[in-house]
Amino acid sequence: MFEDTKVKRSISVTLMLLSLFLAAKFVSELKAMRFIGSSPSGQNTINVQGKGEIVGIPDLATFSFSVTEESLVVSEAQSEAAKQINAILEYLKKNGVAEKDITTSGYTIYPRYEYDAKAVSGYYPPQPAGKQRLAAYVVSQSVTVKVRKLEDAGKLLSGIGEQGATNISGLSFDFDKRDELVKEARDKAIKEARAEASKLAKSLGVSLVRIVSYSEGGYYPMYAAKTMASDAYGRGGEAATAPAIPVGEEKITSNVTITYEIK
Repeated sequence: MFEDTKVKRSISVTLMLLSLFLAAKFVSELKAMRFIGSSPSGQNTINVQGKGEIVGIPDLATFSFSVTEESLVVSEAQSEAAKQINAILEYLKKNGVAEKDITTSGYTIYPRYEYDAKAVSGYYPPQPAGKQRLAAYVVSQSVTVKVRKLEDAGKLLSGIGEQGATNISGLSFDFDKRDELVKEARDKAIKEARAEASKLAKSLGVSLVRIVSYSEGGYYPMYAAKTMASDAYGRGGEAATAPAIPVGEEKITSNVTITYEIK
């Protein structure tokens, strides 16, 4: 009997201690939830910036063109547009443009309407009246082309004009492996920021503990789009001289900001 009472008392004490432990742990975790996602209020930090630049000559040109045909019969307009597009694509491929670098960027078919020319008395200037009538179905296909041999860009622009392309536009230059250059510029910016943090910490007489935040931004300039009138590329009747296409240099810049905890 005495042994049973002693055992029961031990179990009761154990359960009580376990309950107190669990309650204390719950309260501790509840308090900790207030700090999730926030920095300690007493944290000391410094901010540093770094800038990295890479200068290079672009090795990729991009331009767009379109072909537009009209007919009262949709299939006829489509057929004529297809003939023009196929001739231009054949020309591009014969001149070294890979099929993977030629992309259809748009294809539209829409009706174009006109009004019968009848003047309405009492109005000046005369107002169109009469019934609306279908003038034609317009079929238009737009194509984007990448040119990897930049010395051929002028010749290609002239050539597709002679083949019937219209609205030749959007000439721009870029780097084929831009991501690698952006990474290189970012690495230079981070290296500069880390060096600046070390110098600043030494001047302040403090130690760097860890990085608590990081952000980056970059300004990646692109050449302004240049619109090319189709008549300048062989549709004016006489063969046009292929235009010279200056490329120049382009700068890729990365800016980073790093926040360090200090002590």
